[in-house]
Amino acid sequence: MKESTTVVIGGGIIGLSIAWRLAKEGQSVTVIERGEVGQEASRVAAGMLAASAEVGYEEFELYALCRESLRQWPNFARELESDSGINVDYRSHGTLIVADDRDAAVALKRGFDFQKENNYPVEWLTREETLELEPFLSPRIVASVLASEDHAIDNRMVIKGLQEAIKRHGGTILEKTTVESIDLTGAEVAVQMQGRNVLVADRIVLAAGAWSRQIAGIPSDLVPPVRPVKGQILELKMEAPFELNHVIRGRKAYLVPRTDGRLIVGATSEEMGFDKRMTAGGVFSILEGAWEMVPGIHDLELLSIEVGLRPGSRDHQPIVGYCRDRRVYIATGHYRHGVILSAITAIESAKSILSGNDSPILSYFSPKRFGHLDVK
Repeated sequence: MKESTTVVIGGGIIGLSIAWRLAKEGQSVTVIERGEVGQEASRVAAGMLAASAEVGYEEFELYALCRESLRQWPNFARELESDSGINVDYRSHGTLIVADDRDAAVALKRGFDFQKENNYPVEWLTREETLELEPFLSPRIVASVLASEDHAIDNRMVIKGLQEAIKRHGGTILEKTTVESIDLTGAEVAVQMQGRNVLVADRIVLAAGAWSRQIAGIPSDLVPPVRPVKGQILELKMEAPFELNHVIRGRKAYLVPRTDGRLIVGATSEEMGFDKRMTAGGVFSILEGAWEMVPGIHDLELLSIEVGLRPGSRDHQPIVGYCRDRRVYIATGHYRHGVILSAITAIESAKSILSGNDSPILSYFSPKRFGHLDVK
C-alpha cells in the first residue's frame, strides 16, 4: 500500500504542530519554510494560554475552542517534551487582569460580569488581595480578575521541541526554501521549490500564516482571506529582588514571566501590511502601559525588541479545514491565538487528514464559511 504523504507549507507553530502529529502517526511529512522555522509570528509571541483573558464579548465559539485547546495543552506539552527531550516551560500560575484606576475598574467589572454569566473560571480580587499575590504591582492598582486556569508556555522552546520531535519521527524540515509553484492538475499535488526537485504529495497543508495568500500556484479560489497584523514586543531581564509569577494583563500591555528570568512585554497591534520596522512609538506605548502596572520594570535590562506579523482573517477567526479541493487543507488566520490554539488545531487537523473527514470541533472555523473556498 502506498505511503500517504503530506507537504506542510509554513514552519510556524501551527504548521509544525500539525506536522508533528502526522509524523507521530507514521505519516510521511515534509515541512517547507521560506525562512527559518518559528522565526515570524510564532517567535514574536508571549506564549499565553489565555482563554478567559484574551477572548472578547460575543466570541463564544472562539472561547469554546480556546478552552478545549487549553484543556489539551498539559498533555500536548508532556507528549512534546517526551518526544523531543526539550522542556517547554509550562507555567500554571494563572493570569491577573488588573485595573489601575476607577474607570479601568468599571470596565474590568463589566467584563468580569460577562465572564461569570458565561461560566468563565475567573475570580474578583480586591486591591489588597491583588498586591498580596504580586507585590511588585503598582500601589495604584484598584482591583483585578484572577483567571487561574489561563496558563503560559515558552513558545520559542515549543518551536525547538517541535523541530526535534518531527525529525525523531522521521519527518523532514526544509528551511530557507521558497515554493515556486503548486500544480493541482494531476491526481497528486506537485510542489515546485526554488533550487530543489519537485515534491509530489497526496495533499498540502497551507499553514504559512500572514504569507498564506502569497504562495505561488495556489488557485485564486483556494486562497484564504488573511492579512498581516504587525505586533511589536520587548524582552526584559528580571533580577532580584524584582519578581513576577503570574501573567499580568492591563488595558495597554501585558507582562509574561519566564522561569529563566526573561520577562516578555507586549504588544502592539498595527495594520501596516508587511512593514516589519521597529518603531519608537510602538516601544513607547508598550513600556508606558507596562510601567503603569509594574513600575519596577524601569530598571530592568532591555534584552531585545522584536516584530512579527500575525495572520488576521476577515472575521478575526482561524481558518482551519478542507476547502473546495480536498487535497488542500488550510490552517491559518489564528491572529492573536496561534499559540493557545496550536494544540487543538494540530490534534483535530491530524485526525481530519488521516481520516479524510471534517472535524466537528473545527466546523465553525472551516474555510467553507468563505464562499470561494467552499467544497463543491
